Amino acid sequence: MNHPDKYKAKRFDTAGRCAEFTDIVYGEIFDDAQKLHADMRASMRKFDPPAPMLTPLIGEMHGHTNLSDGQPDIDTYFRNIRDIAKLDFAAISDHDHGGVGHPTLWAGSPSKWDLIREKVKEYNEPGKFSTLLAYERDSYPFYNNMVLYFRSHDAEMIRGVRDGELTEAELRAILAREDVIAAPHDTYSFSAGCDFLTIDQDLILPMIEIYSRADAVEYMDHPAFSQTVSCEGGFWQDALRRGAKMGVIGGSDSHNGTGGMVDESKGYPGMYPGVTGVWAEENTPTALFDAIRAKRTYAFMMGKPDGEMGGRMVIDFRINGHWMGETVTRPEGGDLSIYFEIKADTPIESVTLVKNCRNYIRLHSGKEIIFDYRQEIECDSYYLRVALKDGRYGWTSPIWVEGTV
Repeated sequence: MNHPDKYKAKRFDTAGRCAEFTDIVYGEIFDDAQKLHADMRASMRKFDPPAPMLTPLIGEMHGHTNLSDGQPDIDTYFRNIRDIAKLDFAAISDHDHGGVGHPTLWAGSPSKWDLIREKVKEYNEPGKFSTLLAYERDSYPFYNNMVLYFRSHDAEMIRGVRDGELTEAELRAILAREDVIAAPHDTYSFSAGCDFLTIDQDLILPMIEIYSRADAVEYMDHPAFSQTVSCEGGFWQDALRRGAKMGVIGGSDSHNGTGGMVDESKGYPGMYPGVTGVWAEENTPTALFDAIRAKRTYAFMMGKPDGEMGGRMVIDFRINGHWMGETVTRPEGGDLSIYFEIKADTPIESVTLVKNCRNYIRLHSGKEIIFDYRQEIECDSYYLRVALKDGRYGWTSPIWVEGTV
């Protein structure tokens, strides 16, 4: 793509228009058609980044037990995710109130929180199945439903001036901690949501649970959103348009022990649980926490544990070699090399590159290089929306590209 007039003609480009590809197309006549097409593919694949040095791990980030308002005991919760859903990691996120009419997580000695910490350690098997310590904290008026994830299995709960509520100062203190990740869910809800159009930009949390079951909160009226109540300002794109650098996670919010499992009785889209994909250095709690904090994450609707992929989706999304979640500087000249490779257990319906919250380029292949030439705003955001033919979706955390307009 060295044509001197490319910037006058295009905002984006394909590797299929590189000079080497064009020279092959207009070159000599070859009897070996197989080699000819192999050379054409090779001319495009030379732009691919190196193979990942990280490992994609899939886990459940949100679920409840009978320690609050769920049905399963904590052992069943972890065993189901590990042995039936066959995921790589799990967080337990019981409500801090402990279930209405029941003791809070911190009450008593030993407390429910003491038991949670004990069981998180018990079920942690580095390299096989990792566990994350977490709980769901009511946080009115900013985020009625907010899950806190801890880097340590020995962390203490975070309480404030008034249980169930949150002051601005308390929220800022949570955001300043490097050992805590906060993520809201049900952000769209009138009773339990939030308003990204009102909250100060620097008080918007670093992650969002973009999907649990039947509530894709990318934008209002998403095809995988079937809740009866929703409010403007409670969707991911509302936050991104404000300039928030907000990544994505997925969690089923299970209360019946079916975290990471398809439940056909719920119909579409609720039959599919939300899970989180993390590109981590290894399957350990600290490596997972650090990768999630870096927003090196994607979320998707988990499928049935059949076949080679086991209902999973693996999304590799990089710009100029940088991973999802990163903020990078647009290089001199402005050219971006946007790469993705997607593997799933079901054929791909479409892959949409979303730039600054609008559909920018839509393709049908699972592997592609896109060259983007034009900066639009001070910090452009890019993410992928993947649609599978069975109606499931996946979303990557964005990559942000800064520059000077």
